[in-house]
Amino acid sequence: MAVVTNPPVENAVVKKSRHQGTLVRVSRYVTVRVLTLFVTVVIGVYLTIVIANMGGFVDTIMKNEIRDRVTQAIINSPSAQQMDPSVRAQLIQERIASEEERLGLNVPIAVRNARFLTNALTLQLGRAINMTSDSGSKQVRLILLERLPPTLLLMGISQLFLFFSSILLALNLSRRYGNFWDRLVVALSPTSAVPPWFYGIFLILIFASLLKVLPFGGMVDSPPPSNPIDYSLSLLKHLILPALSLVLSSFFLSIYNYRTFFLIYSSEDYVDMAKAKGLPSRDVERRYILRPTLPNIITNFALLIITLWTGATITETVFLWPGLGRTLFQAIGLYDIPIIVGSTIIYAYLLALTVFLLDLIYALVDPRVKIGG
Repeated sequence: MAVVTNPPVENAVVKKSRHQGTLVRVSRYVTVRVLTLFVTVVIGVYLTIVIANMGGFVDTIMKNEIRDRVTQAIINSPSAQQMDPSVRAQLIQERIASEEERLGLNVPIAVRNARFLTNALTLQLGRAINMTSDSGSKQVRLILLERLPPTLLLMGISQLFLFFSSILLALNLSRRYGNFWDRLVVALSPTSAVPPWFYGIFLILIFASLLKVLPFGGMVDSPPPSNPIDYSLSLLKHLILPALSLVLSSFFLSIYNYRTFFLIYSSEDYVDMAKAKGLPSRDVERRYILRPTLPNIITNFALLIITLWTGATITETVFLWPGLGRTLFQAIGLYDIPIIVGSTIIYAYLLALTVFLLDLIYALVDPRVKIGG
């Protein structure tokens, strides 16, 4: 006797099984990926702590500074000069020990590194050693937040302009491959090997020192204008040179990179097939050239967003721009480990989150990519 099966029920069971299998695969992938990125962040932050402390050499420098400062303060104190030498020496040792205990220098370096790591991973950034905010606070969080707006302004304007202008110009050049402007961009692309601060020095020499039309550095005039319109104009005037140096340092190479991607995909057979069918050039570019390059464009844009936080360390220093980059440069010079670690952990978290989200975005924009596949 023949057995009659119900195809719709059977198909529903198969679909449910596939759906469950997909959920299991995605959950496994997400778990492994999160753990891998977290371990990477932990290792990176710990190495930053060790390097920032120079394996304990910074502790020796700080102890010597404490000893010299305390000794000179007590010796120059009129009340201490009347003390017996042995009592004065004991007072100096007690003050030195108290100061070292306050800074945690009496704790073994391995234990301190572990504490630094734990506090950093939980975003308990603590207090700076030497640096302070404009309000006088030593809280690392307040210092970084205070320097964040200038960096976002400078990096946001320069990098977003660079990103969108590069894509538009590269797409235009890919349509006119081999013409004068295309060859010119290819010829000028090696100029991006020069760092932005190098361009900044030349721009300062030309526009600030020689022509005297733009300021040497800073964020606004001193004293700052009280009128909002005058303040904005002063800010814009100070912003031109650092932003221009950041754009010039990557402009031609960025255009060359995007132009190369567009040319690679525009030479595919399916593009020729679409043109042979009579599709408009705009549709061909949107569907068959821009769509395949979308993962690369998204990656560059996501990494660009991260760089908005880090700032341009040397460029901000050259232009005396009060941002996070200059703050990090000063912290390195002052051996201010909490500032260095605080900047690093936030960047590490942003980078790990971006890498994780990019994996998910790739699966959405590129049908060839499967999460956990």
